[in-house]
Amino acid sequence: MTAGITGTSPPTLDGQALACWLARAPARSPWLHEEVGRRMAERLQWFVRRPRRWLDWEPVRGGAAAHALVAQRYGDAECWLWHGNPLHAQEALRRWRPSLWRRLRGGPVHFEAPPSGCLDMVWANMALHLAPDPAALMRQWGQWLGDEGFVMFSTFGPDTLIELRGLYAQARWPEPAQAFTDMHDLGDMLVANGFAEPVMDMEHIRLQFPSAERVLVELRELGRNLHVDRFAGLRGRRWHRALCEALQQLTAADGTITLTFEIVYGHAFKARPRAASAQHSAIPLGDVRAALRRAKAPSALQDGDSD
Repeated sequence: MTAGITGTSPPTLDGQALACWLARAPARSPWLHEEVGRRMAERLQWFVRRPRRWLDWEPVRGGAAAHALVAQRYGDAECWLWHGNPLHAQEALRRWRPSLWRRLRGGPVHFEAPPSGCLDMVWANMALHLAPDPAALMRQWGQWLGDEGFVMFSTFGPDTLIELRGLYAQARWPEPAQAFTDMHDLGDMLVANGFAEPVMDMEHIRLQFPSAERVLVELRELGRNLHVDRFAGLRGRRWHRALCEALQQLTAADGTITLTFEIVYGHAFKARPRAASAQHSAIPLGDVRAALRRAKAPSALQDGDSD
């Protein structure tokens, strides 16, 4: 199941659970986010035009090291850092408060929302799948971007945790995570919300873990199960033991457990405003009469060249 392009919440995402998780999410970047951010930063070489003003959307969770890569690439650019979580905003202010060297050698850093139409780039690493209304978020990005501005983002795709989903289905348990949106639907959503020329691609990152317990540690770091039909209430030691036993079914010959994460990458430019077309056209009366006279006159071919 994938999200539509109407601007509503993804159909399997529990908005209330999401709000609770975002309010308490740790102020650190998961390893996978940093790795995806590093790979996305390599794609900046495709863009010849250097952003003079750019925004990093939720860099505390999206990737502190990834932010550093982009900031180093555009060292003299003006930068905004935006966080919805007040604790993350405080952490960003502590971590990226402009130093003397930054004030002397680099562009200024801001910690509030940017003015409308001022940005050349919005950078959003591993955040879109946690948006309660992804279409509205895309529209917000577009409002901040100026002419020829573009967005670059990464997010989870539908094959994420496909092995774990199979185990849950085999055991007849509810889903282990919400459904993630397909990259083609994300491209359609971009076009429907003010962007043009979306370029979407994906890759599978397969992580190997030495034990079931290590798998659970990684999943807790990445987030929580936000599916609307997840298990209701708390689960105890018996459930934890059953889950670990189920994960052991994924153990390969080398003793490791592999989980797949589909990573979707996208970028798109802000669409140019369409020129307004007039509802009525005015044609001078003299031009109409001249056109009628030409239509009634016999042609030269009819007069002299017929066989």
